[in-house]
Amino acid sequence: MGATAARQARVSNPVFARIFPRLSQAMEAGGMATRRKGLLAGLTGQVIDIGAGTGASFGHYPATVTRVVATEPEPRLRRIATTAARGTPVPVEVADGLASALPAADASFDAAVVTFVLCTVPDQDAALRKIRRVLRHGGQLYFLEHVRADSAKLARAQRALDATVWPHLSGGCHLGRDTAAAIERAGFSIERLDRFLFPEARTPVLPHHRPGKRTRRRRRFIRLCADKKRSPARQRLPAGQ
Repeated sequence: MGATAARQARVSNPVFARIFPRLSQAMEAGGMATRRKGLLAGLTGQVIDIGAGTGASFGHYPATVTRVVATEPEPRLRRIATTAARGTPVPVEVADGLASALPAADASFDAAVVTFVLCTVPDQDAALRKIRRVLRHGGQLYFLEHVRADSAKLARAQRALDATVWPHLSGGCHLGRDTAAAIERAGFSIERLDRFLFPEARTPVLPHHRPGKRTRRRRRFIRLCADKKRSPARQRLPAGQ
């Protein structure tokens, strides 16, 4: 990673980094671990896990994954992730790096994974361009994200929170983003998309998207998978927000 990218990757959220590990443990115990496992079940080859946080996904990667490079810019969370990477079922390398400055060569991964990341990045379009850059031809993006609520009342509450206290309390998280639209703008085509509440209560902070299995099942959630478009002639240029 070059000096410029290294400087860009310096992130420090000490208050959030102290709170998030306990919050993450509670979420995983409350059902998020099961959703992560389902999200990652179809992965193969080399994977980049962007914004890995505490490494909650590491133990859920299937044996079909040959290598995981996990980036996390917050140094306290990165230390926790480095510990979590030891003894995982697949090799995991933890590195510093922002979604907008990934420490990886072009077309070097079969898949990218983002969980609760695209809600936090300052510029979704820039981050998705970089993610797309490191994916091989036909590569896939798997994501699990906070998204804009489908209720007008909750969406207004999300906008109010995003404009005031929520990003400062939650490591930059924005609740009201239309993440699926941003992914399509970046040149991906979405295979499967599901919206669900976690936990199952209607509050401004709870709507999510999650990537899903390719076989249809009658369930309230599926994994969400976005394919990098296969023909360059069909790839749309990313648009600004």
